[in-house]
Amino acid sequence: MTGQLIDATTGAHIWADKFDSDLEEIFDLQDRLTSSVIGAMSPQLERAEIERARRKPTESLRAYDYYMRSKFSIYQRTREGSDEALRMTRLAISFDPAFAVAYASGANIFGQKKGFGWIEDAAKERAESRQLAERAMQLDQDDPLVLAHAAEVYSYVLEEPETGSALAARAIALDPNLMMARLWAGWAQVFLGNHGAAIEQFSSAIRLSPIDPHLFVPQTGMAFAHFFAGRYEEALSLATSAIQRQPNFPGAQRIRMSSLAMAGRIAEARRACDAVLQTDAALRISGIKSTPFRRLEDVEKLGQAWRIAGMPE
Repeated sequence: MTGQLIDATTGAHIWADKFDSDLEEIFDLQDRLTSSVIGAMSPQLERAEIERARRKPTESLRAYDYYMRSKFSIYQRTREGSDEALRMTRLAISFDPAFAVAYASGANIFGQKKGFGWIEDAAKERAESRQLAERAMQLDQDDPLVLAHAAEVYSYVLEEPETGSALAARAIALDPNLMMARLWAGWAQVFLGNHGAAIEQFSSAIRLSPIDPHLFVPQTGMAFAHFFAGRYEEALSLATSAIQRQPNFPGAQRIRMSSLAMAGRIAEARRACDAVLQTDAALRISGIKSTPFRRLEDVEKLGQAWRIAGMPE
């Protein structure tokens, strides 16, 4: 089967792919092809929408255009980009105060700020993130994308992975093919210490959207899951792949350092530790206790790895 997506307004080619399979169970084949098409097409469709929004003159932008511009700024993955994304999101909400996904995406931006170390006022930003997520769910509690964004907020920003896991599970029930829902279901399970379940969700996320611009996030999560399960070489490989996709992502850098330490590659681990401290000189082993990881064994293993790598106490 060959699929192709064309922008009908411009005639521009957006996406095409070919899918091959054996004709065994026709309904199973239909389900697998549907998942493959959705996973392959969705990132390209979102990019096309971002570019469409950017081409329009500022004076004619509506809420959705500001929302898509915020997505473009998010993908810059810079401190300035995250600030601009929040500004665009607030403009989107001002044009349409009932735009649930815009609220949810705005809450999600604080996850990026935390993940990259750009939080300035933790208490204030956590409170705004919670407020935006709760408003999004009040407006539309049956939108799987809203629920997936809320799952990130609760699992990571607010460090309530139990709630995040429940939200991600509901998002998956509503849309089993939503990569973002699988992604945050995986992270919630990592934080809760269910490493096998986490790997299963991350694998689904990567299968559903193998060229997704967020791919470094499930790769990092899967690296953590393998690390906690004692599979350090697998963790190292995944962390390295994540860094290749997003070199400035602290989570991938830290789990690579940890995996090198536990794999006995001490010199490499210490060089990795030096690089981590160059980007965050205030990082300390004691800070692990304030992370969302629920299992004491996981916290202790991470602390042991950081200590071997040379991280200050």
